[in-house]
Amino acid sequence: MDSFHLWATYLLILGSIVGYALDRWPIEAVAAASLTAFLILFAALPFRDPAGIEVTAADMLSGFANPALITVMALLMIGQGLFATDAMALPTRWLARLGGSAGTGAVAIVLLAAMALSAFLNNTPVVVIFIPILTMLATQRGVASSRVFMPLSFLSILGGMTTLLGSSTNLLVAGVAERSNITIGFFDITVPGIAIAAVGAFYVIKIMPKILKVRDGSGGRLVDPGGKQFLGELDIIEGHAFAGITARAGLFTGLGDLTPRMILRGEETILPPFDDITLTEGDRLIVTATRRAYAKALSSGNLTIKALDPSGQGGDEHTNKIGPDMVMAEAVVAPGSRYAGRTMQYSGLRTQFGITLFGLQRKSRMARSALSEIRLEPGDTLLLCGREAAIAALRGNHDLLLLEYSARPIPQGAKAALASSIFFAVVLMSAAGVLPIVVLAVLGALLMVATGCLTIGEAARSFDRSIFMLVGASIAAATALERTGGAALIADGTVSMLTGMPPAIILSGLFLVIAVMTNLLSNNATAVLFTPLALDMARRLGVAPEPFLACVIFAANASFATPIGYQTNLLVMGPGRYRFVDFLKAGIPLVILVWLTFSLVAPWYYAL
Repeated sequence: MDSFHLWATYLLILGSIVGYALDRWPIEAVAAASLTAFLILFAALPFRDPAGIEVTAADMLSGFANPALITVMALLMIGQGLFATDAMALPTRWLARLGGSAGTGAVAIVLLAAMALSAFLNNTPVVVIFIPILTMLATQRGVASSRVFMPLSFLSILGGMTTLLGSSTNLLVAGVAERSNITIGFFDITVPGIAIAAVGAFYVIKIMPKILKVRDGSGGRLVDPGGKQFLGELDIIEGHAFAGITARAGLFTGLGDLTPRMILRGEETILPPFDDITLTEGDRLIVTATRRAYAKALSSGNLTIKALDPSGQGGDEHTNKIGPDMVMAEAVVAPGSRYAGRTMQYSGLRTQFGITLFGLQRKSRMARSALSEIRLEPGDTLLLCGREAAIAALRGNHDLLLLEYSARPIPQGAKAALASSIFFAVVLMSAAGVLPIVVLAVLGALLMVATGCLTIGEAARSFDRSIFMLVGASIAAATALERTGGAALIADGTVSMLTGMPPAIILSGLFLVIAVMTNLLSNNATAVLFTPLALDMARRLGVAPEPFLACVIFAANASFATPIGYQTNLLVMGPGRYRFVDFLKAGIPLVILVWLTFSLVAPWYYAL
């Protein structure tokens, strides 16, 4: 019966990988089927491991409470908090300037910066740092998200191979070696690590983007870059940030991305060019801008936008307080709509839905007049702002057709410093070892919600349900593989197969087997399993243990071929909208390159 469970486990793992690779069914469906199969196997036919402990359904389901999964989910929430508050806007602009005008150049600089930082800081928080930066940079430069986030994960792993501190796997191998009185220094793996990282970086930046498939859609985290211009109206009230700005050479340089079209000053209409015109309190400024510019103006906290639709109860109020659940969306005036022919001022949107109408886009030319006096026409696209529930109430409305993809929260710019503080506190305390990263990540996610940087809805949407199911099912498979002896059988078979061969060949073969296993088990489990075997092989051959320990470190980190190989792969899976097969296509060549590079460099460096 023991042999049956072992081979059944092999078969189920193989079937799962084939199911993921075929890409014919959703990842969560394949994961659920795999998990169910393991539950039935060990429930219908009870099994006890070599220690005499029965493998139960609780063991199979333990993956859903795994610290790695909880850490990934919490870190994604923290990253979403940075994105929702626009906290990474400034570093993004700085890095973008370094990359010049080409989008790929700026992205490459950011990716290489992440790789370098991963050598001195655990690569998991590094990826969390750079996800919101790359999200904004890719959006601004028009670079597909699929060509950004997997390279981020892979390069952070490659960078983490160059020093002892770069990955938890490195530290784990060093800890096991320490029990045998073997010490691995901080830079002992740096030379072969740099060689591997250099070859891998060339592949990731130059070749891998051509392999990755570009998919439409935003995946729930990227904002619509949109270049559509909306006509809007601003009231320059007392204390307004724009009051006192004077046009020079016909331009108001202090308005940022807002383009002035007309100034209404009492009964006077001032048209371009605006030579030596100073904005004063009481002016009504008609502008054109993208939705991103309006969102930035709202989130800045120093700009008030006129409510164009008086409700009769405080309709003249102005506010610059934007709550965490405020959403900006677009809607189209439908043919035969009851709003057609109404002016924007008296459309009734605010009284009926609690929504403010900020802007209007029309294909045909619009007359020069106050925005509030323009009559709506079928086909007009309206830029709306309101609470998430109010925008959701528009769904199914036959007069205004809500563009679902366009509904995005307004960045909470006023809380950018708070979100950054929470994030960097988590990263620094994790690096200092104050508390386990899982504890700090959960605490950071809670603080993001408690302080209003994130809403509960945004936090829930920050990670993909497919990741949750994939990790749970994969840990069930890994548990079965370990408890039935399947992993040990592969390890022992590797040692037997390589017996009698030259040390360089043994080292290369061991690397390849570990690299395969680390993409099926967790990298940490693989490291713990193979480190004692590697030390034993070195002892039998009469060679120094250092090359064999380095082999385990590099091979266990070669977790590029599956999203379950390492938690940074899981972190980028949602933002990049990747599928399991994407990791196979892009990751397997990198695993082979890393293997070949190590097989060439290690014998020279360690004089084998």
